[in-house]
This record gives sequence, structure tokens and C-alpha cells, in this order.
Amino acid sequence: MPRFHCSVPLSADAALALPPGAARHVQVLRMQPGDALTLFDGAGGEYEATIERMGRSDVSVTVGAHFAVEREATRAVHLAVGMPANERMDWLVEKATELGVASIQPLATAHGVLRLSGERAEKKRGHWEAIAIAACEQCGRNRVPVIHPVRSFSGNAGFIDAQAETGGAAARFVLSLAEGTQSIAAAVAVHAPDNREVRVLSGPEGGLSAAEEQEAIARGFAPVTLGARVLRAETAALAALVLLGGA
Repeated sequence: MPRFHCSVPLSADAALALPPGAARHVQVLRMQPGDALTLFDGAGGEYEATIERMGRSDVSVTVGAHFAVEREATRAVHLAVGMPANERMDWLVEKATELGVASIQPLATAHGVLRLSGERAEKKRGHWEAIAIAACEQCGRNRVPVIHPVRSFSGNAGFIDAQAETGGAAARFVLSLAEGTQSIAAAVAVHAPDNREVRVLSGPEGGLSAAEEQEAIARGFAPVTLGARVLRAETAALAALVLLGGA
């Protein structure tokens, strides 16, 4: 059954005009009045719904029963990633969403090629949110991961300085290529044996700079390795997500 994200709150037995994005998808699929679909608003669970009317650019539905279905990972994994260039960040957001990531923090780092700020950064964030929503519609997730605003790694209002304020029980890991670094599996056994929340920091093409990695370690991020092979930036973040139990 077709699934669509609804950007307005849903409730059982409500009559609703679908938001433009969902309405457009319904029309592209050539659905008709009486056809059934599934809606979710990100607040948890999903709703059955029935199309009541098709207009030129609008679609009206009747919302049916709510089902408390969740397909989230057993462990909440939050990725902070040095943005890879071109379409690779798009691909990372899509696949991380499918694998169950809880949130993604895009970072501008020393070795990063992609540079975003101001209106361009906010526009890109909206683009990544749309990718995450589409991935949720496809894979069955009913909660859309948070895509945070683009942030610098350090400096004024930087990501790494804020880590001293977050505290909490979450385990923290930074992907490292340094010799003698413990495996991510070994680190999980020590720092997060009970499915506790995890925050993982991953660099862009070329990785984090030595100074950035040391700053992360000073802020409580344990250095971990994914093995002997050097993975692409987007592959490394996704591999970490899987190994940390995000799926």
C-alpha cells in the first residue's frame, strides 16, 4: 500500500486535504477516490486513510485508524559527519535514514570540499530533509530523523565546543585511522553495552584533521577504527551506523 508523510498532525476520523507533496505523489500514481493509502506524520505510528476526492492539484482523504507501529532501531545512533561533496551527502542521508539513524549533523570541517553557509546551507538542509522523508516513505519508518542545520566543526558556535555542554549518558565515538586504535566492536562492548544512545563523528574526504580529531577526543569521543581498509567518507559513516546497531 502506498505510504506518504504528512506534514500536518493526523488524527483518526479526520477529513484532510493532503499537503502539496503528498498530493502530488498520489496524482503521479494515478490513484482514485476509494483507494487506500497509509499516512504518517512523524509523531509515531501510522494511519490508514481513504481518498475521497481528486482535484487538479489537491487530494482530500478521510483518515482512519491509528496503528502504533514502530520500525526504529533498538539503539539511537546520531551521526555528525563532515559533509562529502557532490551527490554523496544525498546518498548518505538516504541510506542512513533507511538504516535507522536518529539524527544527522552536517559539519564543515578542515578537509571538507563542500562549503555551505547562510541561505544556501538552509536550502540544502531542506533538500536533505526531503530525501530523509522519501526514504522513510519507502522503508517503512514512521519517524523522520532530524537533519540539523549545517554547523562548523569548531570556532564560534561550533559543534565540538558544544559537546562539553550536552553531557548525558550517550557514548561518543570518532572514526580514526590512527595506528593501534580499538575496533568499534570493542569500544561498544566497553562504552555502550546496553543499547544506550550513541553519537559518532565521521570526517569528510580526507578525514578529520589531526587537530579536529584531538579536539574530539578531548571532548570525550573515543577513537575507533572500522578495520584495515580505508573507506570513502559516506561508506564509513554508514558502516559505523550498522556496526553500532543502528539497523
